[in-house]
Amino acid sequence: METLAYLASILIGISLGLIGGGGSILTVPVLVYMFGISPLISTSYSLFIVGSTSLIGAYSNYRKGLVKIKTAMFFGLTSITTVYIIRRFMIPLIPYNLFQIGGFRVTEPILTMVLFAVLMIAASLGMIRGKVGKSGCLECNLKGNVTKLLLSGIGIGLTTGLLGAGGGFLLIPTLVLVLGLPMREAIGTSLLIIALNSLIGFLGDLGHFTIDWLFLLKVTLIAVSGILVGGMVGKNVESDQLKRGFGWFVLAVGILIICRELFFI
Repeated sequence: METLAYLASILIGISLGLIGGGGSILTVPVLVYMFGISPLISTSYSLFIVGSTSLIGAYSNYRKGLVKIKTAMFFGLTSITTVYIIRRFMIPLIPYNLFQIGGFRVTEPILTMVLFAVLMIAASLGMIRGKVGKSGCLECNLKGNVTKLLLSGIGIGLTTGLLGAGGGFLLIPTLVLVLGLPMREAIGTSLLIIALNSLIGFLGDLGHFTIDWLFLLKVTLIAVSGILVGGMVGKNVESDQLKRGFGWFVLAVGILIICRELFFI
């Protein structure tokens, strides 16, 4: 199982390199179900793995002129602040036993994984249904303004802070629809925002958990190698078909997680 888990770690990086947003959503399930790490610590480890991997991807895109630094800084202001506050001050306050419904006790690990599964299903539907117009942007009727931009930053910060997910599947449409970035620049810029959100969120965790640095760095290096491979392979692969196929896979995993956590399958 451990060997299979490390192979899955490569897939985390490959998927992130191939499709940009949404690839990192596999990190927490891999850590929880394949490495046997608790959900709360897995969200912390995920922040470091996703942040480090995204930073490498952002640098690669920056060298190609596909990262808008000022856009990332402006957009990231609210999301980074939200992530740090959640990880530093709110996560330590969450009790293990949350509430009880009849004879079913809802604990922090169960709620974390169910919420993560819901996030996976939402992300998968976006990947499956996403349409690309003539301009290369996702088709949508949204019209951007500063309020929507700030609210989007807070929403992505909540997603990253609570669940350790990069939020790229939310970021890319926002950058395209609200700020009007071309798709390739949106992907590159989103990787920088994800890196900043995740790594600063991880800093907020320091002191709250005992970190197995050897394990964490090992998985991170494997994921980083994956994103480099994914970036090279992605040049010769049709991204729309790939994203839809990956979306169906994420949907299946999300449903399995809900069944496992709620129905003990």
